[in-house]
Amino acid sequence: MSPYAVKLATRHLLAHPGQTLLLMAGVAVGVSVFIFMSALIGGLATLLTQRTVGSIPHIVLERPDRDPAILPQPGNTQVVVQKDLSRREQIAIWQPALPIIAQTAGVTAVSPQIRGSAFVERGQAVAPVGVIGVMPGKLSAIADIEGAIVDGGAALAADGILIGSRLARDLGLRVGQVVRLSSDRGRARSFRIAGIFTLGVASADRQAVYMNFATARALFDLPTGISRIEIKVAPATDAPRVAAALRRATALKATAWTEDNSQLFEGLDAQARTGTIIKAFALITIIVGIASAMLLSIVRRQAEIGIMRAMGASKRLVIAIFVLEGTLIGLVGALAGALLAWAALLPLPPVGEVRGGGLPIDRAQGDFLLAILLTTLAAMVASILPARNAARIDPVEAIGQ
Repeated sequence: MSPYAVKLATRHLLAHPGQTLLLMAGVAVGVSVFIFMSALIGGLATLLTQRTVGSIPHIVLERPDRDPAILPQPGNTQVVVQKDLSRREQIAIWQPALPIIAQTAGVTAVSPQIRGSAFVERGQAVAPVGVIGVMPGKLSAIADIEGAIVDGGAALAADGILIGSRLARDLGLRVGQVVRLSSDRGRARSFRIAGIFTLGVASADRQAVYMNFATARALFDLPTGISRIEIKVAPATDAPRVAAALRRATALKATAWTEDNSQLFEGLDAQARTGTIIKAFALITIIVGIASAMLLSIVRRQAEIGIMRAMGASKRLVIAIFVLEGTLIGLVGALAGALLAWAALLPLPPVGEVRGGGLPIDRAQGDFLLAILLTTLAAMVASILPARNAARIDPVEAIGQ
């Protein structure tokens, strides 16, 4: 593009400051809406993901299913091998898998666990619970149990357990009291309540019981194996990809959280598509506004364009001038809109600190650079048609008017 075209385009924009500022202000508003919606939709998705899957494993590794085989037989006869229900569902050889899991891209935490069903008995009161045996240092690997303690401590001695606040309320339990746990394997033992936690998840607060890994082995009669391996990944939406990789690497059954929460995942996907549509409408508004303003500008400048053409200006030069004008309007307006949006979003707290009723806006997901690039490109495209119309103006007719 020639320096002469740049000079003429800049001079014309400065010659009509009111119109130029109005156009740039319109572009800035559109860009601000684009960035705000990006930050809001992204922040809302992050908040929903944190609130719903923040305290659950993103991937669960278990022993592969071994369904009975159907053996082909001649004629219409089939032979079915019945599944052996006497065998425990456990991962017998699990230690070699841990380094493989830890080195997989996206994995942030790994927690081998022993799980089983049991009953908590206190006097005549009995409540069913799910017992989770965790290894030392892995208590908060999946759910932040240590940060959720509301009474007592998080240390798990051989005779200590952690229970949820709803279970404690239902049975009238306090820290330091002794309860009896009877496992589904027919073993029973007394435990002291070391701490009470509140995760904010009703099922966990009412039924989850955490205990020492070695103690859980004895309670559920698992001398060597484990029940499952729970895994956290970042970001959580990458769980299906990581699960597929771990399934191939370990030959274990890998279940991502998206499989058990498909409706939530579909809702987040629909929300993202809605945000994309809203941002597309903002860009369309910018395109229509710039194109309309450029067409009106060409109508008012027909005589000037005719003189330029009569003095030897080529059609290509005329097109370059008007395309450059539209591009400059889009670029400057986009920069102003991005700066305005950044200043407006700056005082808002991070998503993790949003309280009830607050807007979960994530400034990091505002797509500032994308908004500037798309707006500048849209402004360039919007000015092409008006520029071509300007280039087709007949110099004789334009000067005669």
